[in-house]
Amino acid sequence: MNCYFRRLTFASVCLALALSMLACGQASNSNSEAGGEADSANVKTGVKPEADAEAAVIETDYGRIVIELYSNVAPQMVARFKKLAGEGFYNGTAIHRIDPELGIIQGGDPNSKDANPANDGMGSSAEPNVPAEFSDIEYVRGTVGAARAQSEDSANCQFYITLKRQPAFDKRYTVFGRVVEGINNADIISTAPLAEGTQDRPADKILVKSITLAPRANFK
Repeated sequence: MNCYFRRLTFASVCLALALSMLACGQASNSNSEAGGEADSANVKTGVKPEADAEAAVIETDYGRIVIELYSNVAPQMVARFKKLAGEGFYNGTAIHRIDPELGIIQGGDPNSKDANPANDGMGSSAEPNVPAEFSDIEYVRGTVGAARAQSEDSANCQFYITLKRQPAFDKRYTVFGRVVEGINNADIISTAPLAEGTQDRPADKILVKSITLAPRANFK
């Protein structure tokens, strides 16, 4: 898999979509270089998200973020996320990409554990990629999606949280959860200082201390 596209995703498509919407004087941004909307035959429609019995608890330098997971929407991505979390895969990684204007924070890359920020956003787990599980669930504030490269079937371990409505992501990225606690902490993370000369790399490492699973009933 060519992870180069995952790293370029924000800046390049932001520009492309901004140009396409100049007529209305408003820029819309997406998370991929992939083409337009997915084939409707490959989009699960009319599904109502049902929270799993287990939620994911992300402990960061900026506090806790709790995510309810939707196996009935994206069973393969949720199974992957749970497996990696249970193995401690995410512990010690970082939120390696932040964008307050786009309204996204992204993490889950094992490369972010090392001291070289230049390779962040390019990593994957040793597991095979997860096929696309697109649905018509809208990307609103708090939606959790599977980051991917240019190919629709290239999701693996990285994930992102949208902090505001992102219609350009609809039906093009796998939705597999929603933040139910700590969205304010995600907001704060998104406004952390950026490294000089970069558009979305935090100046200081934003540590993901751990991602663990806990009963969903423990949270509001």
